[in-house]
Amino acid sequence: MAETKIFKSGNSVAVRLPASFGAVPGTTVRVSEDKGRWIVEPVAAPPRKIDISGFAGKAPGIRLAPREDFEARPSMVAAKKAGNEA
Repeated sequence: MAETKIFKSGNSVAVRLPASFGAVPGTTVRVSEDKGRWIVEPVAAPPRKIDISGFAGKAPGIRLAPREDFEARPSMVAAKKAGNEA
């Protein structure tokens, strides 16, 4: 437990939390009131998505698995046939 003062910040009032509480600057919080008590809870951050498309080809010695989920384009099939006959 700690004591602090409410102070004016622009058109709002604010409360400073002691660093010992472990509050991280920039964290979004939800404030609610219950029977005269203020409850401050951190809002859960949405899950982060990682884009791995830029990593392909960055690791030397690692080969990507061949893609077999589609058929070859007709132009590639024709090029293979032309190469085999020549």
